[in-house]
Amino acid sequence: MEHALSPATLAELRRPRPYPAVSVLTPTHRRKPENAQDAVRLRNVVAEAKKRLEADPAVTRERRTDVVAQLDQALAEVDLAHAEDGLAIFAAPGEHQVWTLARTVPERVVVSDTFLTRNLVAAQASERPFWVLSVSADRITLWNGGPERVVESHAGGFPMTRSLDDPDPERQERVGDLPSTFRDEQTRHFLRDADTAVSALLREHPRTLYVTGETAALSLVDEIGTVTRNAEHLVHGGLAHASPDAVWQAVRLLVAAHDRKVADGVAAELENARGRKDYAAGLDELWRSATEGRVRMLAVEENYRATVRDDGDHLVPADSGDLDAREDIVDEIVEQCLETGAEVRFLTDGALADSERIAGVLRY
Repeated sequence: MEHALSPATLAELRRPRPYPAVSVLTPTHRRKPENAQDAVRLRNVVAEAKKRLEADPAVTRERRTDVVAQLDQALAEVDLAHAEDGLAIFAAPGEHQVWTLARTVPERVVVSDTFLTRNLVAAQASERPFWVLSVSADRITLWNGGPERVVESHAGGFPMTRSLDDPDPERQERVGDLPSTFRDEQTRHFLRDADTAVSALLREHPRTLYVTGETAALSLVDEIGTVTRNAEHLVHGGLAHASPDAVWQAVRLLVAAHDRKVADGVAAELENARGRKDYAAGLDELWRSATEGRVRMLAVEENYRATVRDDGDHLVPADSGDLDAREDIVDEIVEQCLETGAEVRFLTDGALADSERIAGVLRY
């Protein structure tokens, strides 16, 4: 199942497909007992997608057979034991993808000539992803972090490893003892190579970077690094060889402190925008501003969802399944803002209680 959404991957997902391109979305659950019905619900929504294809006169028999086979393959790849809060299956002639989302989605089936990506985009933005680089003298490990966990990443050529065996045993006899590992020139090159690799990775996947290691390791990072020098440091050895859970337990307080700092900055920015009269709040106002490309920074509570319909002048509350209902208007606003270059920040529930749970700073 796919998880990391890069700009290049998103562009590929958004390109037009031969009709029919099927998007299947369903909420899932991380833990028992809520996840007991996930498998049944998933099979039912995929069955609904197949029924839609069967009833669509614009779908040829050959293409229907192809896409149904793609849906079956995607269903077989779903691993609900590692489910998050939502699941998206994309299937078109000759291809399929399965995406796990850390944000709930409405259950729905869409048949079009493009995949429905807005829930995927909003889920990725809400995750507040980060990188953890764990440094030791013989191994440098990269961890991909998100809500409540990290997983080891093999992006950028990580993990990087090397042997600590002295290639010149006569040198020890001449010097009398080996120098400190983190004063060794080979170690300096090792860390510099890691810094270069992370720099390239951050250009493609920009996010907060945390670096962990012993004091000597972090001192060397400060001395020779570029992006690693400016990262947030945590003095904690052994994490380059540790389990994902051990890394998460070590960094979670640092991540929480960073999130609080960001939230405080967002609150201050919104308050300043009120004084400058370039502030907007509420779905109706933000939807209009987002479609006009006027939003510079959007703040939204992480679990805020709303179903509305457009009556021509305003967005009004609607029930799921109503004619012309927009079931994921918050995700639509998030995607539209990101499309026009806005910064999007997700805050804890209640943080925007006085702003109808969604607010923004306008460009003009």
